Amino acid sequence: MSHQPELLVLDANGADPDAEIRALHSLGPAARVDILGVTAWAVSEPTLLRELLISPDVSKDARQHWPRFEEVCETWPLALWIAVKNMFTAYGSDHRRLRRMVAPAFTTRRVDALAERIEAIAADLLDDLETAEPGETVDLRARFAYPLPIRVIGHLMGVPEHQREGFRAVVDGVFATTLSTEQTAANTARLYTVLDQLIAAKRAEPGEDMASLLIAARDEEGDASALSDAELRDTLLLMIAAGYETTVNLIDQAVTVLLTHPGQLAHVRAGRVSWMDVMEETLRLKPAIKHLPLRFALRDIPLPDGQVISAGEAILASYAAANRHPSWHGDSADVFDATRTAPGPEHLAFGHGVHYCLGAPLARLEAATALQALFDRFPHAELALPAEELQPVPSLITYGHQRLPVRLRPAV
Repeated sequence: MSHQPELLVLDANGADPDAEIRALHSLGPAARVDILGVTAWAVSEPTLLRELLISPDVSKDARQHWPRFEEVCETWPLALWIAVKNMFTAYGSDHRRLRRMVAPAFTTRRVDALAERIEAIAADLLDDLETAEPGETVDLRARFAYPLPIRVIGHLMGVPEHQREGFRAVVDGVFATTLSTEQTAANTARLYTVLDQLIAAKRAEPGEDMASLLIAARDEEGDASALSDAELRDTLLLMIAAGYETTVNLIDQAVTVLLTHPGQLAHVRAGRVSWMDVMEETLRLKPAIKHLPLRFALRDIPLPDGQVISAGEAILASYAAANRHPSWHGDSADVFDATRTAPGPEHLAFGHGVHYCLGAPLARLEAATALQALFDRFPHAELALPAEELQPVPSLITYGHQRLPVRLRPAV
């Protein structure tokens, strides 16, 4: 009788990510996990994860390469994560085609051109926070970490201001993992209604934004590489959703670690490390995405410990666990240390290989700009409650807090 590996049930509420990371490490380089009723292999060993992320024998296209696709889509609350038709789920030539259409939004020139606008947005939000009285508690996630990326991606994509809150509400539902199948289906329907409204508005009054450019590419007759209607909607969804949710969590976590590690903040102020160093270490220790669903094995894949991921089985990239694996960062893997010396970022927070996040340079710029502006304006900011009392976002995917209560000016 073959031995069936232990099955770890991932917590839909994300209540204790540190314990979950330790459990994954204890189960070897890859462990069978339950994700809201779906079984997958969670890969937490960084060398193995990098190999699988670039392997042609691993696909993100569930329609082509997961025998359970139709069945799971009917009942799984995270069905949208495998059912969208954009570069996130594409494989091979389809992925290259779709990525080429999005890449112009994130060129170095275009991202650099956003620097002044990001600084202006941060300054405007901090001006509003200046109205807080000494000793008053403000929710920095709601009033700073959230609105900054929403305004930036709204500008880049051309989302009208009156639509941005609507997008925020439905995108939050995409990342939540405590909703029922019926609730997620209703949220998805609202999401596509909002996307269709954006497409209609941009067709009526196009601009120089990326939404308008993608719609123009879709509508151009005779272009064999153009987006289908479904690909257009889902590409806009990907750019808007990924463009703000992950950056919200990055800013949230970076502020939290600095307020709980005053010595690290002192390193920045003394010039020993940069805001970018802080941001990279935050991405390593507290990546915005803990687990990213899903990939699929095209053939049997033997693992270093003798187990086998069978063809057709699902694979989960467990970025948070890989980033903190002792084989990579030794005994200090669980310690925040912005002074780590390395030739480059030593984490997988933005993925690896052909699906590496196109928006990574923009997220880095937004977070570093936000941190510097915040701590320049409010150098004595402090958490308004012990860090262990912060409540995590109810999600097995994202890694942030429900609220980030801070006193910007402690009471005298």
